[in-house]
Amino acid sequence: MTIRQDGARPLLTFQVITDTHVTADPEHLYNRNFEQALRDIAANAPDSVGIMHAGDVTDHGYPEEYEELRRIGELYKDKLPPLYMATGNHDVRLGVWETRLGNFLAATGMSSAYHDHLLDGYPFLFLGTEQGLELFCHLSEEQLGWLDAKLGEAALSGKPAFVFLHQPLKNTTAGSMDDQKWYGVTQDDELKAILAKYPRTFLFTGHGHWEMEAERNGVYGEGKLPAMFNAASVAYLWTDADERKEGSQGYYVEVYEDRVVVKGRDFTAGAWVASAQYEVSL
Repeated sequence: MTIRQDGARPLLTFQVITDTHVTADPEHLYNRNFEQALRDIAANAPDSVGIMHAGDVTDHGYPEEYEELRRIGELYKDKLPPLYMATGNHDVRLGVWETRLGNFLAATGMSSAYHDHLLDGYPFLFLGTEQGLELFCHLSEEQLGWLDAKLGEAALSGKPAFVFLHQPLKNTTAGSMDDQKWYGVTQDDELKAILAKYPRTFLFTGHGHWEMEAERNGVYGEGKLPAMFNAASVAYLWTDADERKEGSQGYYVEVYEDRVVVKGRDFTAGAWVASAQYEVSL
């Protein structure tokens, strides 16, 4: 637990990871990177309320990949908080939608394509596609209405809300620029309109694997949209030069009465990402 220079202790701590792309091969680099990320969190976050996963849990959504996911999770189960997961396109795309989603839910223990959790009084909302699209996600009117209502409840409580979605909104965070092409919400305008109503919301996304050193990794204080963060990837990274880069990154998040601190972590090096340390005032 971090103690600030003013002596304040965080009221809540959690981690954000994404794009683990677990394969069927226990020796694959992606699997070993996932193990290392969990090892890092087990060693450094004893008070965490949860690890939030923004999707692409597996590389293909195959049963044997979910078996590997369970095996890796068992390694540190006594030292880790619960793992909450959003679907990613690699988990549920193509094939028979009901089967793909059913396999994800059965393996992860999540309740539906979208779900919420109240942890120490703070709302954590997970959005997810309701169609098996290859790259994009499709959010139904029902899901968007659900999100609007949940964020309204959070606003009345005075607490910030934390939202997790695999695909970023267009022209917001790293990788989502029009020329980079790694955005992907069919209802982009509708989702932006809802989020703009609730400034004390924090949105974490994955999908593009953009490294945390990239431009526009974390975006807040711009226009009407709330704080948004690219969560990079545990499996491998991508750069603004449009090149693949080996590496593994995620966030440690600390919630205080008056601010939220978002700290980029290099799991491979076991060190903080210096350019990805943020304080967002509440």
